[in-house]
Amino acid sequence: MSYNISVVDVSDSGVGVPHKRIIIASMVGTTIEFYDFYIYATAAVSVFPILFFSKSDPGAALLASMATFGVAFVARPVGSILFGHFGDRIGRKATLVGSLFTMGIATFLIGLLPTAFQIGLLAPVLLTILRFCQGLGLGGEWSGAALLATETAKDGKRAWAAMWPQLGAPFGFILANGSFLLLTIFFNYNSAQAQMQSDFLVWGWRIPFLASFFMVAIGLYVRFKLEETPVFARAMARGEKLKNPLSVVFRNHFKELVLGTFIMLATYGVFYLMTTWILSYAIGKTELGFLGIGYRSFLVLQLLSVLFFAGMIPIAGWLADRFGRRSVLLVVTFAIIVFGLSFNSFLSPAVMGTGEGANMGLMLLFLCIGMALMGLSFGPMSAILPELFPTNVRYTGSGISYNVSSILGAALTPFAAVWLARNHGVGSVGLYLSVLAVLTFIALLYSKETKNTDLFNLKIINKDLH
Repeated sequence: MSYNISVVDVSDSGVGVPHKRIIIASMVGTTIEFYDFYIYATAAVSVFPILFFSKSDPGAALLASMATFGVAFVARPVGSILFGHFGDRIGRKATLVGSLFTMGIATFLIGLLPTAFQIGLLAPVLLTILRFCQGLGLGGEWSGAALLATETAKDGKRAWAAMWPQLGAPFGFILANGSFLLLTIFFNYNSAQAQMQSDFLVWGWRIPFLASFFMVAIGLYVRFKLEETPVFARAMARGEKLKNPLSVVFRNHFKELVLGTFIMLATYGVFYLMTTWILSYAIGKTELGFLGIGYRSFLVLQLLSVLFFAGMIPIAGWLADRFGRRSVLLVVTFAIIVFGLSFNSFLSPAVMGTGEGANMGLMLLFLCIGMALMGLSFGPMSAILPELFPTNVRYTGSGISYNVSSILGAALTPFAAVWLARNHGVGSVGLYLSVLAVLTFIALLYSKETKNTDLFNLKIINKDLH
C-alpha cells in the first residue's frame, strides 16, 4: 500500500533560544516530578517495609516494598501513551500541566495514607494504586519537558538546551533525600534500631509527601505562564494534526521506538542501582548479607555523590553538541559495562567492611563514579530520543521509548538486584548492569547520529492527518 508523503519545510521560522521562562519551566517541573518520585523510592527502603509490609520477615518485606516501587514503572508507558496523545494533538503546554497535577495529587495522598497497623491489607493496596498514579504523571512529564526545550533551541545547541530538564533528576533527588536526612536528624531516627513509637515512623515520614502540595502549586504557576512551542504551533497551523498518534508511531516508527527503548536502558539501570538498590544494600542487616551502614550516614554519601550526577549533565550536553549524541553515548556506555564488572571489588563485605567498620571513603568513590556515569549517560537523552521522531508523534514516540525502557531497566532492577545480592553476591548485581549496558551499546551501533536532525522538516503521511 502506498502513502502520499509531503514534506513541510519550516526551517525558516527563525525560532531560537530557549528563553529563561522555558528553561525554568522545564527544569522546575521535572525537579518537582522527580522529587515526588524519589521520596517514594527512599521511603520504599526505609519506611514502607516497616509500616505497610510489617507482617513479613525483613527480607520479604523489603522485596514487597520494592515491588510496589516498580509498579510506577509499569504505569509510566501508560502515562506516556495517555499524555502523549494529548501532547501531540492539543499541545505541549496543557499536557505538561496535567502530568504535574496528576503526580502532585498522588504524592500528597500518599502522605495521608493509614498504615497496615490501622487498616490492614488495604494499606498496601492503596499505596500501590497511588504509586501507579505517580507513574502515570511521570510518564507524561519527561517527554513534554524535553520537547519544550528541544523545540525552542538554536541550531547546534539542542543538546545543551535539552539538558536543562535533565537537571530536574539530580535536583529532585537532592531535595527528596535531603528532606529525609534532615528529618532523621530532627527526629533522631536510626534505621538500624528502628522503633515503632519513633515520631519519624509515626508521622515524620509524611512531611516530604505533604510538602509536595506547595511545590506543585509553584510548578503549575510557572507552567501556566508558558506559550506553545513554535515547532508544534507551526505544525498545527498547517493542519498536520494526527487522528491517532499512537497507531501512527507504531506503524511508521516502530524501529525508532525499539532503538530509543534500548538506548535508554543502561541509563535506567545505573541510576536505580546507584539510588534505590544501593540504599537497601548499604543499610540492610548484615545477617542478610548486606552492609549494615547507618541510614543517616549513607544518605550523606548519596547526597555528595549526586553532585557528580548534576555536574556531568551540562558536560554531556556540550559534548553531545560538539561530537554527536551517538559517539558520546557509545563511549559512556562502554564505561558503564566496565563499571558493572567492578562491583565485587568495591562492594563485597570482605572488601568494604560492614557496620561501623565499613570503608566509607570506598563507598563514596563507588557512588561518585556511578553517578558521574549516570550524568554523562542521562544528559543527551532529552535530545536524542525526541530527535528520532517527527513533530506530530514526537511526544508519543519519545515518551513511549523512555518509559518502556523504564520497565526493562528500572522497574525490575531494584527487585532483581536485592534478590541477586542475597543469593549470588554483589558481583552478580554488577554483571546485571553490564548486560543492560551491552544491550544499549548494540542499540547505539544500529542507530544513526541525530545531531543534525532538522526538527522543522516534517514528513507527513496524508491519510493519517485529521
